[in-house]
Amino acid sequence: MTQDELKALVGQAALQYVVPGEIVGVGTGSTVNKFIDALAAMKDKIPGAVSSSNASTERLRALGIQVFDANEVGELSVYIDGADEIDRRGYMVKGGGAALTREKIVAAQSKRFVCIADESKLVDTLGKFPLPVEVIPMATKRITALFAAKGGTAKLRMKDNAPLVTDNGQHILDVTGLAIGDPLAFESEVNQWPGVVTVGVFAHQKAAVCLLGTAAGVKTLEF
Repeated sequence: MTQDELKALVGQAALQYVVPGEIVGVGTGSTVNKFIDALAAMKDKIPGAVSSSNASTERLRALGIQVFDANEVGELSVYIDGADEIDRRGYMVKGGGAALTREKIVAAQSKRFVCIADESKLVDTLGKFPLPVEVIPMATKRITALFAAKGGTAKLRMKDNAPLVTDNGQHILDVTGLAIGDPLAFESEVNQWPGVVTVGVFAHQKAAVCLLGTAAGVKTLEF
């Protein structure tokens, strides 16, 4: 199967984790788009969704699914999102789609994180995928130096020959050269650096389940 077909497979499989009658947390990205498309088939069974990005909000609304502000609702039963990397403990790297801060907010508001991904995203150690870090622009140089001290190379993410601006009005550094052996400690440390809005390590908001698309079908990993 193609990668696109694998994404559609796990997007469909994620429907089993949606609780009828309850609002669902919805992430961002190409795999999540497949889930949103599948969710349209059961839109009459849920009140709606809380979305982690403007792009997902637009897609949900286009399919007739109501989108709630996170502040309008309480705890969510489940948050369904993809990952750029996931290890065998359920720790993830996210933010390739530039929505990491809102993704982490909705994940923290949810009882359970269900990750949907194709098998290429499963790794033994996080860090091969460039780590996204959302930063306040005036702190870029200093945060770049802090990552250099850890052996990482931080590069400002660009779009149309200008720094990419997130939905929150901030910039993103993509950091290469890291091997994140202790994701919990790493996330805690980097989040304390002044100027960091969110680091793209999801360890405190790790996955409870990963639906992994493989050539043999969907493999369910529980953490």
